[in-house]
Amino acid sequence: MSTLSSKVQEVFDEPACGKNQAKGEKERKKGCTKQLQPGAAAGGCAFDGAKIALQPITDVAHLVHGPIACEGNSWDNRGAKSSGSRLYRTGFTTDINELDVVYGGEKRLFRSVKEIVDKYDPPAIFVYQTCVTALIGDDIEAVCKAATQKFGKPVIPVNAPGFVGNKNLGNKLAGEALLDYVIGTAEPETTTPYDINIIGEYNLAGELWQVKPLLDEMGVRILSCISGDAKYQEVAYSHRAKAAMMVCSKAMINIARKMDERYQIPFFEGSFYGISDMSDSLRNIAKLLVEKGAPADLLSRTEAIIRREETAFWQAMEPYRDRLKGVKVLLITGGVKSWSVVSALQEVGMEIVGTSVKKSTLEDKQKIKELMGEDAHMIDDMTPREMYKMLKDAQAEIMLSGGRSQFIALKAKMPWLDINQERHHAYAGYSGMVTLVQEIDKALHNPMWEQVRKPAPWDKPVGAAPSPRLAAHRALEGAPTVCPLAA
Repeated sequence: MSTLSSKVQEVFDEPACGKNQAKGEKERKKGCTKQLQPGAAAGGCAFDGAKIALQPITDVAHLVHGPIACEGNSWDNRGAKSSGSRLYRTGFTTDINELDVVYGGEKRLFRSVKEIVDKYDPPAIFVYQTCVTALIGDDIEAVCKAATQKFGKPVIPVNAPGFVGNKNLGNKLAGEALLDYVIGTAEPETTTPYDINIIGEYNLAGELWQVKPLLDEMGVRILSCISGDAKYQEVAYSHRAKAAMMVCSKAMINIARKMDERYQIPFFEGSFYGISDMSDSLRNIAKLLVEKGAPADLLSRTEAIIRREETAFWQAMEPYRDRLKGVKVLLITGGVKSWSVVSALQEVGMEIVGTSVKKSTLEDKQKIKELMGEDAHMIDDMTPREMYKMLKDAQAEIMLSGGRSQFIALKAKMPWLDINQERHHAYAGYSGMVTLVQEIDKALHNPMWEQVRKPAPWDKPVGAAPSPRLAAHRALEGAPTVCPLAA
């Protein structure tokens, strides 16, 4: 556990983190050692964060060393798409039992690795530590090292048991596993001046595929995406990229920063959500590559593509301008989406009445203020009761959030749209923004809302005459045909 403790402390002391940069030297030395409160990992534990960060590596076997419930709770909890292997969709677990808790589960782990190698022969196996196996002292690093030597195949330990922290910490510990055991261990067949890495993009609902054709047209090659639709070898040789774009700094800033330090790969943080942000991201990719030696005509090609795509987007928006202008939106999400989606919606004339910042960095919050003004309504932690009141009082006309909040909107009889990881529509890029606007328009103008907001037949005001059907029923029973309270 001492190795894990030092790794956690190293992650907490991230030099590229804006929150750490704002501290004094004395405070920075302490790191982020605040003790966890009970329930702090309710939104996702460290194991969960590590699993969702690495599972989009599609051709790898992801083996959970722990009780079967750990795998059952996290398996396939993101709609990350694959263009090739489907092995990542298979759940592997050691399924330890009471005897393993008493005698140790290391032998069971080794046998599980052997079984996976024999049956599936993946290019690598990722082994995830969980709370129970960490508490009984199973040394997954030693087992993975022995298995690697025995089977001649990389077996990567991901030491992120749930009790060490929340989901975001797990994201970073997953990144540390890639830095320690994967990145830099292979070489690509060829390299070009146009090779980039995309870090913190998970290809949810196939969003990466909406951006890749534009990069292909620019002549830019995605050497590695960490980790959406990734292959193990692509991650292993990602250190040969010329530049990188970081999509989610909250999750993987440590990967971007350390690859810059170790391999001189400059990076910037950008977003694929919204027209302005998408265009700026393409420009920044081209600019970094030119600075690293790519031909200067890449900049002019990029601008031509941006002009064409923006023109096509605004033409597609014409039918929706008047229908969506001034629509009030409540945005309950976090991280990069807390500001990138704000920018996207404002561009088509909608008004953001509040955006959550529970999972956002200081940089995210600053960008929100730049977009919404200094008096921006940023929500740290809105309770379900407050969400309901905000919708019920018509302070917002639609809520964009994750699936866990949808029932609050439905109870308030207000439209809701899934903007989080479980969604089935891709909202990245220019075409994705068109899809987002279309889905919001369909949700707002669905005739269902007019019907569900009408009072039920049995909720008529006191003193009103009963419906003909109810009057006939009462007549057959010999009951009064008028409401007794009305007499």
